[in-house]
Order: sequence, then C-alpha cells, then structure tokens
Amino acid sequence: MTITVHGLEEIKALAGKELGHSWWLEITQDRVNAFADATGDYQWIHVDPERAKRGPFGAAIAHGYLTLSLVIPFFNELLDTRGVKMSVNYGLEKVRFPSPVRVGDRIRLAATVVSVEEVAGNGVQMCLDFTVEIDGAAKPACVARVVYRHYA
Repeated sequence: MTITVHGLEEIKALAGKELGHSWWLEITQDRVNAFADATGDYQWIHVDPERAKRGPFGAAIAHGYLTLSLVIPFFNELLDTRGVKMSVNYGLEKVRFPSPVRVGDRIRLAATVVSVEEVAGNGVQMCLDFTVEIDGAAKPACVARVVYRHYA
C-alpha cells in the first residue's frame, strides 16, 4: 500500500513511522545478466548458472549492487511524495549484504523512517532504514540506511 504525502510538513510527520512492505519481486537470470551487461561485472557466481550450482551458494546469485539498486522501485511503491519541487537520493550511511539472493528468490523492501530534519534551501533530509527481505529466509539480503532530500 502506497503512502502519499503532500509537502514538507507531511514528510516531517513520517519520522519514526514504518512504511510497510513492497510487493515481492522474483530475481531472474535475465535480470542478473542485464545488470552484468550494464556494469561489466561478469563474475561466474552471477552469470554462469551451471558453474554456480557447484559454487559456495549452490546457485547463481544476484549482484549485491543489483539488490541495492532495486530499493528505488520498491521505495516508490511505498511512498509517493507530492507537493515538493525536487526530491534527490542524497546517499547511503551504511549498507550490508547479510545473505545472497539466489536466482529464483523473491525479494521485497521493508522501510522505516528513522528521522526527518530541516536542511538549508527550504528542504528536509529524511533518513530511512531499508531492509530487503528474501521470501522464506532467516536473514535479509540487504540492510541500508538511506538518505533522501526533499525541497519545496
């Protein structure tokens, strides 16, 4: 379910709130291969499914940065920000990949707004904790503290 906010005051009111979960997305070999093509990272654990079956993870796995990049469309499912002139991804404070995402796994995003603070230029900085969950797995695929800025 998407939460829609209008303007900086409603963004500020999100501090401390859980935004819920995105929809599940299955990670396919085609998606992994396309990411390899885009980045030039052709390590066999990602792009050679037959060899990867004999490797440490028992299957081909998604690149960690592929998993991280998917937080963008997932986050758009959770929060619709309106009434601002500009929103930017300001950066990351911490990222970890506790568990690999195997091809065929389904993942989704859980998000919590940690804080929202005013910044110069008539804006706010929003810090969020993102957890990319793997369906049926005990450990998440990715945990990250993400920073966005919104300007009115």
